[in-house]
Amino acid sequence: MTALQEYIRLEAAGLWRASPEDQRRDVIVSIGDASLTISDTRDQALAHWSLAAIARANKGNSPAIYYPDGSPGETLELGEDELEMIAAIDKVRRVVESRRPKPGRLRLYVFGGVSSVLLSLGVFWLPGALMRHTVKVVPPAKRAEIGDALLGRIIRVSGQPCNDSAARVGLQHLSERLLGDANLLVVLPGGVVDTAHLPGGKILLNRALVEDPEDPDVTAGYILAETVRQKRSDPLDDLLQHSGLVASLRLLTSGSMPEKSLQSFAEWMLTQPPIPVDETALIDAFQKAGVRSRPYAYAVDVTGEQTLGLIEADPLASSDSGPVLSDGDWVRLQGICGA
Repeated sequence: MTALQEYIRLEAAGLWRASPEDQRRDVIVSIGDASLTISDTRDQALAHWSLAAIARANKGNSPAIYYPDGSPGETLELGEDELEMIAAIDKVRRVVESRRPKPGRLRLYVFGGVSSVLLSLGVFWLPGALMRHTVKVVPPAKRAEIGDALLGRIIRVSGQPCNDSAARVGLQHLSERLLGDANLLVVLPGGVVDTAHLPGGKILLNRALVEDPEDPDVTAGYILAETVRQKRSDPLDDLLQHSGLVASLRLLTSGSMPEKSLQSFAEWMLTQPPIPVDETALIDAFQKAGVRSRPYAYAVDVTGEQTLGLIEADPLASSDSGPVLSDGDWVRLQGICGA
């Protein structure tokens, strides 16, 4: 008990009894290095108590009564005139108590630590993980349904899709040629700046992209640029990120999106500038689709300065590529929105 070096050899008078049936005896109490020695008046040792195992029966009261931990029948009384010895023994007890392991406190610390980790996971990791999981498990049919629901909200701003019956075949041919599906292109009279894409694969075109160009390769270039954006940015993921955790949970559990989330995202989409397209990925898309990149490059920048890479790397510049659309289909497609 190094904390009690100042009390080594401290002595005091007290009353001691070995059991409740015994008479109390006058004793001399002394503190040693690790034990409390109780001796009679002839200096004969009667008991040795470990300093680490002394308990007090009446904290704060007088006379102070102590007993060896586990044996409350054996007692030692110290009167008010032995305050120094009382202080020494109580100090021993405080030191011993402070050094004992505290499993309750440890459990509290462990519980607090685990709770903090779980709370952090819930706040920072769970929402993102849930959204990523939802994006992965939503089937293609449900994606297409969500895309159509978004289109319905966009139409409220843009107007009904252009759908002239004579031009519809040309639009289907262009969609089949570039996207592998005849029903993935939608021409709108307004709303979108140039192009946009929806869950399910549909690509929206502003009417100017079919009415103004002289060459269908220009329109094809805008469509291919949007497919590159589509691969880079999953529209369903964008929708869930915009809508938040509750919308993700609803989609995962009920298969539907809140009306407010669809409307808000549709409005947000129409205000976003086009995401820049990686030039290498775009050239590769032109190559795979068998479309010239030069007409699109000059449509984006008439000087060619900003799109020089697309001009110089045109995959079909030195070959006689087939037309993206027949002349008849292209002429009819340019009138898809009517007068």
